[in-house]
Amino acid sequence: MTSHKDYIVIDGKKIGSAYKPYIIAELSANHNGDLTAALATIEAAAQAGADAIKIQTYTPETMTIKSDKEDFQVRGGLWDGYQLYDLYEWAHTPFEWHEALFKKAKEVGITLFSTPFDETAVELLESLQTPAYKIASFEMTDLPLIKRVAQTGKPMIISTGMANVSEIEEAIATAKSNGCNDLVVLHCISAYPAPYDQANLATIADISERFDVLSGLSDHTLGTVASVSAIALGACLIEKHFILDRNLKGPDSEFSIEPDELARLVTETQAAHQAIGHAGYERKPAEESSIKFRRSIYFVKDLAKGEEISTEHIRRIRPGYGLAPKYFEQLIGKKVNKTIERGSPVSWQDIDGHEL
Repeated sequence: MTSHKDYIVIDGKKIGSAYKPYIIAELSANHNGDLTAALATIEAAAQAGADAIKIQTYTPETMTIKSDKEDFQVRGGLWDGYQLYDLYEWAHTPFEWHEALFKKAKEVGITLFSTPFDETAVELLESLQTPAYKIASFEMTDLPLIKRVAQTGKPMIISTGMANVSEIEEAIATAKSNGCNDLVVLHCISAYPAPYDQANLATIADISERFDVLSGLSDHTLGTVASVSAIALGACLIEKHFILDRNLKGPDSEFSIEPDELARLVTETQAAHQAIGHAGYERKPAEESSIKFRRSIYFVKDLAKGEEISTEHIRRIRPGYGLAPKYFEQLIGKKVNKTIERGSPVSWQDIDGHEL
């Protein structure tokens, strides 16, 4: 049994296994450098029913340096051939946009928060009164950054892509020892897209048990199957990259979902959460109307008062208004105490000498 808090609260919404799944639409680089597109994406996320939309707060300079050295070139994968600086130049969300993005989110009724990548990003987000922070998988080992974010006292979400057990332990310990009391740790596979056969969703429950925290999923697989499955495995929060239209292309477009998919994700994760329920064998209200279609024992021939019941007189058939089938053999040889009409359900009141 874990002893962690049953839920955390972000912007007035409770997040935990007892509550509907908290869905974060990750805007990331899907604005393609266009503020209008960023604002439209925020609105679309709200319309699709997401609880939050998340941005990323960095500049190319806070991520890396401009260099032609081999270390700074991307080889293989989705961004093959890019220099790191140029990739971040393409993908970043300018600091000067942030105020407008927060304002738009408030207007359309969706929570907005961000992933900071260095201390200057934290200062900006604090000035805009962000309600929470996300630590990206690639920054999970940046303990000074985690320390600074934890010191704000705001809820934190930490992704664990690529991390081993000791690295996750260090990140959680750093967050908790520096003032973070509200924490969700996300299972994550840092591959874009992540293959289903490596998704390892069973890790979600293990994170919760092993590290005594709430757990969720940062999902980079294609589609929504992994996210919906994650709810059944204990995820209380799902993060998914979101774009207005994959045809717009961009750094993250290939593994992002569109508005109709996000709406379906919201609906299906809620349905999965409802369907889990609790272990129990009591008859459910929805089953009550089906009881009459069980088999029971019926008279299938007319009988005169005092006549002895044989196997020709009774059968186990539907509907279920007669005695239960388990009494069939017990009835053979008994006498009826009144005239019986074919098609009548068998009742102990019909049987001679039976004590009710």
